[in-house]
Amino acid sequence: MDAQLEALAAQMRELDDLERIRRLQIDYGDFLDEGEFDRFGALFAHEGELLLGPLGRAKGPAAIAAMMAHAVGAEVGHTRHLIANPRISLEGDFATARDTWIVYASDGKEPPRVTMVGRHRDRFTREDGEWKFLRREGRVDLPARFVRD
Repeated sequence: MDAQLEALAAQMRELDDLERIRRLQIDYGDFLDEGEFDRFGALFAHEGELLLGPLGRAKGPAAIAAMMAHAVGAEVGHTRHLIANPRISLEGDFATARDTWIVYASDGKEPPRVTMVGRHRDRFTREDGEWKFLRREGRVDLPARFVRD
């Protein structure tokens, strides 16, 4: 019976880890859309990196928060990030993942429109008992200039 309980406990830990990482991926977009840049930066480990091509790159929670406030601050309240197809692999206190993201925008006057589609490649670490981004690399597959009405 002890072996069964241990196996069940291990499965529960794995499911909990997967859910916490999925929540981290969703919080990333939500905090950006809501302009909560300090909370956004706190999603990253002390040595966390964010690499977003032409938008920039930053290391550490404070630098990441500042970069994103500068890069998307004017869009707050007009965009929404959708996260799809997350694939997460756990490796003890580390994990890797990839997902697809879609950003749509609305000025409140016109119907919402897709402005970008891309992919993230992530590395996570468990830091102080919480999952954090160790590295997030975003790639744009479909920028606004290629989206047709």
